[in-house]
Amino acid sequence: MSILKIILVPLSLILSLFVWLCAGLLSCSGFAFKLASGLLSLLAIAVMITYSVKNGIILLVLAFLISPMGLPLLAVQGLGKLQDVNAAMKNFIHS
Repeated sequence: MSILKIILVPLSLILSLFVWLCAGLLSCSGFAFKLASGLLSLLAIAVMITYSVKNGIILLVLAFLISPMGLPLLAVQGLGKLQDVNAAMKNFIHS
């Protein structure tokens, strides 16, 4: 069992650094995604009024995907799962 713990220590350190880096990138990109989503929503409404409802709806779906409730939320949830795995490894190492 101690050999497995020795192997898991550097892996846990690497995973901790990776999670820390990804969390920083997600927090920094949040502002850009909010701004892009808002601008794309305004463009979608303008397209719906002036050009085509179908194209406006497509743009609204794209705006939702880049909004904080779309794909970035999936990234945050995936990062949470990685943190859970890291916490389980640390609990195993310290037990």
